[in-house]
Amino acid sequence: MFRVIRTFGLALGIIGAIIAAQAPEFAQQYAQRLGGAIEELRRQIATLDSDAQATGNTRESAIENLRKNADALVARRGEAVRGDVERFRALDAQKQAIDAAASPLGKTVAVARNPDVAVAWAAYRDYRPAVPTTTDGLIAGLVGFLVAWGGWRVVTDFGRSLSRRRKRPTPATRAI
Repeated sequence: MFRVIRTFGLALGIIGAIIAAQAPEFAQQYAQRLGGAIEELRRQIATLDSDAQATGNTRESAIENLRKNADALVARRGEAVRGDVERFRALDAQKQAIDAAASPLGKTVAVARNPDVAVAWAAYRDYRPAVPTTTDGLIAGLVGFLVAWGGWRVVTDFGRSLSRRRKRPTPATRAI
């Protein structure tokens, strides 16, 4: 029976390694999508800047003119543009944090800290598992293996110690 439990623990460790090794791959695919979102927002903001400059405005004054316009449609577009500029700043800051991460699993941690939900959901929808061949993937796989296998060992060792306690006969007291 012990061999079955030990083999099951090893299998859990391997499954944990496979699952954990996917985190760096997801982070890489997330970063690609993040770059695409940043480029599209950069293009839209450049158009806004060009239009603002052509009319003698700054970006901020152009956005305020749009937001305070009496036409509800124009005012709503102004609010949307303001949101796009804020989102661009947030996404660009996250992209810089991902690019600056140098430690093993650093990019994965940078993505996990503050992911953009829309970008993460899009990356998840199109995600395809990959075999880890990078250092990050191998380290993540090792961590996943150790967590799953080690967790199983802790549980089985605890269960075994409880089982031993129940099987011990209670010492009989002798009358003196």
